[in-house]
Amino acid sequence: MTNPQPGVPAFEVRDHDPVAGADRPWFAFYPPGVPHAIDVPEESSLGEMVAHAAQRYGDKTAFSNLGGSLSFTEVDAYATKVAAYFTQTLGLRKGDRVVLQMPNLLQYPVALFGALRAGLIVVNANPLYTADELSKVVEDAQPRAIVVMANFADKLERVLVDHPIDHVIITEAGDLLPQPKRTIINLAAKHLKKMVPAYSIPQALPYRALLTGDAESFAPPTITPGDVAFLQYTGGTTGGTKAAVLTHSNLLCNQEQFIGQIRAVLDEGEASVIAALPLYHVFALTVNCIGFFRYGGHNVLITNPRDIPGFIKTIDASKPHVLVLVSTLAGALMENPAFAKVDLSNIRISVAGGMALRSAVGKRWREMTDSDIIEGYGLTEASPVVSVNPTHLPPRIGTIGVPLPSTDVKVLDDDGKEVPLGQPGELAVRGPQVMAGYWNKADETAAVITDDGWLLTGDVATIDDEGYLRIVDRKKEIIVVSGFNVYPGDIEDAAMLHPGVVEAGAIPVADEHAGEVPKLFVVRRDDSLTEADLKAFLKERLTGYKRPRHIEFIDELPKTNVGKVLRRGLRELEESRKA
Repeated sequence: MTNPQPGVPAFEVRDHDPVAGADRPWFAFYPPGVPHAIDVPEESSLGEMVAHAAQRYGDKTAFSNLGGSLSFTEVDAYATKVAAYFTQTLGLRKGDRVVLQMPNLLQYPVALFGALRAGLIVVNANPLYTADELSKVVEDAQPRAIVVMANFADKLERVLVDHPIDHVIITEAGDLLPQPKRTIINLAAKHLKKMVPAYSIPQALPYRALLTGDAESFAPPTITPGDVAFLQYTGGTTGGTKAAVLTHSNLLCNQEQFIGQIRAVLDEGEASVIAALPLYHVFALTVNCIGFFRYGGHNVLITNPRDIPGFIKTIDASKPHVLVLVSTLAGALMENPAFAKVDLSNIRISVAGGMALRSAVGKRWREMTDSDIIEGYGLTEASPVVSVNPTHLPPRIGTIGVPLPSTDVKVLDDDGKEVPLGQPGELAVRGPQVMAGYWNKADETAAVITDDGWLLTGDVATIDDEGYLRIVDRKKEIIVVSGFNVYPGDIEDAAMLHPGVVEAGAIPVADEHAGEVPKLFVVRRDDSLTEADLKAFLKERLTGYKRPRHIEFIDELPKTNVGKVLRRGLRELEESRKA
């Protein structure tokens, strides 16, 4: 089935059962009742899924945040009003792009589901983007509208000079809270906490204007499984600005693939879930915002997980059944003495997503909480979940579990041939969750998706005789900072814009709090360039987590015989520093 959105390339809906009839050892580790292959999802679009969830779960709480909450019925009603405003008042049409740039607030799922119901393509943008980074996304996606939190509107103001957007909607933290809490929180953010820098965007509309849409007269467009739902920006295999094109089918299939793991340990419509990862991140987007919503879960949205004391108080008050974290955040919780006093008896699943789970963290978590923290694997190009440690079994720490239903995997050598079990090679994935391609980048799409639908992940992995996968290394040389991918080329390119930099090479180094952070090796033109100078320069060009924590000046960078910077040589140099 192809997608008919005007101005948007057509994409095929992938086979739901690429492994039908295949003998795969990992099937033996599925929870009872979980099929080898998923059925075709009952809904044809995410907007339809939202409506069905509202019918099933009604007045149950769907999302809560900052002392307010929305039921499934309220989310559905608000989303319909937003969809009506987008189409009837702003004149947006199916296939138009809308950027969402905000942290975990009640406004996010409402705007998200409203945009999807209107047939718009959602472009998630990290609120921490610099103006330069946001400019690249806006230039590539060509959105007609953006919903941005006021705290970040000053950067958008700079972007709009060269990249105008037809409609700007600005939200404040308390916009969907009841009065008087709404006014108190919004005023406190502006005037007491000084969290909203000055900006001037005269044409901007307030978020609550979206809620004035005429839901009664809204006529939803026809949306098919192959229609594009998201442009999810990622560095892909090579870095740079590119978006994975994710269809409604991709997302609906992926939540159907992992929902069997949830069903094995949680009753439908009863789970309380901590959503600490940002919903604009593809993992929390699929698992929390879409997956647990579809399952009738109550998502407790954490706006600022770095506030560990506040985060612990929220966990204590909400008595969750599920914690969705990253390894470094789990470690930070355990470092705070207050966490040991929290009643965690309701916990059924703790999930580490976004980055590799440190074995020491997994072991300590088991000792402190009397429950396991499980790890899986995914990537933006696979919507994102590929594999997970089965929820009904003790996790095998150090592995990324077994492939989900309707997912096939193989491990390839440099010539594209399968390697023997236990031998490392590039992990390839095939299934209905694999993206349609990269937005407007046919050559890069062809480089990572084979003619028969295999996604070449760029990750080096092994698979054992029981089907358990283990990631050995990152072929793509990604630096994973607290669950966020950082591409060395992006850092190097930014550094080399400085007139005092001749060459630069970036590698990951271990970090107690973030797992790993970037270190930059620089060849400078003269000794007048200091580390402080270069860090100040990069602060204007890179989001905080992308900035190198360490900079070392050296006389020359190790290179291949064709002149390419040899990052392996830099890693060896770094190791020699420790010897």
